Amino acid sequence: MSKYPFPPQPEVKAEIAVIGGSGLYDPEILRNVKELKVYTPYGLPSDNVIIGELEGRKVAFLARHGRGHKIPPHKVNYRANIWALKSLGVKYVISVSAVGSLREEMEPGHFVVPDQFIDMTKKREYTFFDGPVVAHVSMAEPFCNTLRKVAIESAKKLGIKVHEKGTYICIEGPRFSTKAESFVWKNVFKADVIGMTLVPEVNLACEAQMCYATIAMVTDYDVWAERPVTAQEVIETMQRNVENAKKLLYEMIPKLPSEPEECSCCNSLETALL
Repeated sequence: MSKYPFPPQPEVKAEIAVIGGSGLYDPEILRNVKELKVYTPYGLPSDNVIIGELEGRKVAFLARHGRGHKIPPHKVNYRANIWALKSLGVKYVISVSAVGSLREEMEPGHFVVPDQFIDMTKKREYTFFDGPVVAHVSMAEPFCNTLRKVAIESAKKLGIKVHEKGTYICIEGPRFSTKAESFVWKNVFKADVIGMTLVPEVNLACEAQMCYATIAMVTDYDVWAERPVTAQEVIETMQRNVENAKKLLYEMIPKLPSEPEECSCCNSLETALL
């Protein structure tokens, strides 16, 4: 049995992938698009993968929740999504997601490029290595520094308010936090933003040896700010953020080097297999 659960040399149909979160369901920035239905050992991905071009780069787009937001965060088939992108030859994965802020200075409308995360999810499929092959992948530096650097520089060039670091705490969802939970995330765990989709997406991308980074769009202040978060509030802020996200992707994708220059996440599997 192979130790590696992917085709060894897939045909490269895309080198860069964008996983669109809440509000980002279609790749308007791409040209010459076509849809692919990808079958995986883990079932179907959230939606068909859309392949297109941007400034000469081959890009795959996948709506994490499906177009129309049909799949809640705890039901996303993360393994199928990442396997599908890997099977297309993807090297870089740019995740776009909506988050709540746990810091006064990270205001709704701002972007955050996290450098760390805390996992508080409960019942997801976290690995491709369920046995008999076992892998203990290091997640000490979970995000690709090449992707992070390009994202931050591009946001600054566009005049988008971006925070260069932050700890993303991922909860199970789909409900929002209680006041007590929000207090713990902010004051005990010292997290900066909160969301529901980073894990296990980041774990799986690391196992698949793909460079991964998250562009987190702040939509609200969570409940620590003494007022409940509503879905309507999130949607309204997110709609404003999505246009900036598209501009950022358009700016950063052509700037990505053909090979990552600063990255540990995509090499972790080399020392993880037992």
